[in-house]
Amino acid sequence: MTSLDPLAAALIVVLGLAVWFDVREHRIPNEITTGGIVTFLVGRSILGPEAFLAGLTGGAAGLVLGIALFAAGAMGAGDGKLLAAVGAALGFETFLLCLPLIGAFGGLLALVAATRSGTLVPTLLRFRELLFYVVTFGRIGARRTLGMRGAVSVPYGVAVAAGAATAWLGWGFGL
Repeated sequence: MTSLDPLAAALIVVLGLAVWFDVREHRIPNEITTGGIVTFLVGRSILGPEAFLAGLTGGAAGLVLGIALFAAGAMGAGDGKLLAAVGAALGFETFLLCLPLIGAFGGLLALVAATRSGTLVPTLLRFRELLFYVVTFGRIGARRTLGMRGAVSVPYGVAVAAGAATAWLGWGFGL
């Protein structure tokens, strides 16, 4: 990868715009996410069939994960589509490797938001209930969603961008 090839430049633009809109408007427009997906897949197709297939499977994995998290009430639709764009940009393997980073940045954002709002302890207790609910397949604990009273909402597009950028730049993954 060169210092700033077209796919890298597109990734910077998509992540930067997603963060901008998510922080300012609490939404990520479809033009950014779907435009990013199309741009990354077209760019990868120029690089060859293997690069295209990696982008296609990465985008599909991001979309499936995004839909699941949106359906569970854990993330907004724009955040989920941003996961698909990141998957299309980074490719399947790199996308899977950056997911723990995205989760870690999301958790950090949630802790900061809960601390700032003075709801850290209740938020941690609700998280414990959710964890029990997930681990026991709904037999213990309670299902929590962003729409519930007391839920801590964070601009998760920031976490997606931070995790993707850290994986891409910090670990030296090529697009």
